[in-house]
Amino acid sequence: MIAVARKNNVPTEHEFGVEDESDLVLIGFIGFLDPPKESAKPTIESLNRHGVKVVVITGDSLGVAKKVSSKVGIDTEITYMGDEVEAMSDEELRDAVDHCHLFAKISPDQKQRIVKAFQDKGHTVGFLGDGINDALALKQANVGISVDSAVDIAKESAFDIILLKKDLTVLEEGILEGRKTIVNMIKYLEMAVSGNVGNMISVLVASLFVPFLPLLPVHILVQNLLSDLAQTGIPFDNVTEKELEKPRKLESKSLVKFMKLFGPLSSIFDIACFVVLYAVFDVRTLEHATLFQTFWFAFGIISQSLIIFVIRTKRPFSLGNLPSGVLVFVSFLAIAITLLCLLQHH
Repeated sequence: MIAVARKNNVPTEHEFGVEDESDLVLIGFIGFLDPPKESAKPTIESLNRHGVKVVVITGDSLGVAKKVSSKVGIDTEITYMGDEVEAMSDEELRDAVDHCHLFAKISPDQKQRIVKAFQDKGHTVGFLGDGINDALALKQANVGISVDSAVDIAKESAFDIILLKKDLTVLEEGILEGRKTIVNMIKYLEMAVSGNVGNMISVLVASLFVPFLPLLPVHILVQNLLSDLAQTGIPFDNVTEKELEKPRKLESKSLVKFMKLFGPLSSIFDIACFVVLYAVFDVRTLEHATLFQTFWFAFGIISQSLIIFVIRTKRPFSLGNLPSGVLVFVSFLAIAITLLCLLQHH
């Protein structure tokens, strides 16, 4: 807000000074409004649905902060001013941040205290700021975010992310893409670890009953190569909305638990194949080594390429979570190459 005034009876030749800023006639006020982008409100609503709490921490007055916050859908029922934050102990501030979405008239060091209070409560904090007053909070946050047009010290403090586009949808897209990457990375690790454990168990069991190597080294190498080809589609796989609701962590305990369950389970199919070859087709002598190795080589690749579609989701037969076209393509490409190898060998 800028006040505009005039001074009457000013000499024609006159050098203006501080003393002239009196006896002025007020003409009016000029108000400046920087309205939020139309995409701000739906983006914040989407972030809330995905478990991201959006909090406004500003040095502006409470009235302005409330007006802007209410327009973008941020709760303004509970607010704290800078003097209230200053009077709080660290423990009181930690309790306050859980219930508040708006802090106004906040100084730079208070912004840092608020960010640390969220961290002390176990939250991972991303702070978006573009001014010199945001530098301390940007450094304190787990993820410092600024924009390309920010002052230099803000950009230097926000060494994690610099936004080239002034739109909150970029943050939403980045968060969801990051969660999608984690989900698919966990899928890949579960598939790779359980598959390797299952193959090891299968080879050990088969070695107890046949007088030859169940698979030659070249078979194992090619089998791993084609199985990995099928798994290259996992990073491009679709994920469900439920999997994106909250962030997931890569935990070694859950990975080991999955390996213990699906590793032996995957070997059961290999052993069943071995039993059929051994008992039904009487493939148990050195003369049958090539037939045994060829059949098991092909079965291993085909089963690992298809089992991806079961392990990729907890509801493998749900129409609401179909695999991506890339995953389907590379999986069946691996199977096709396997069949071509068999035909060429034959």
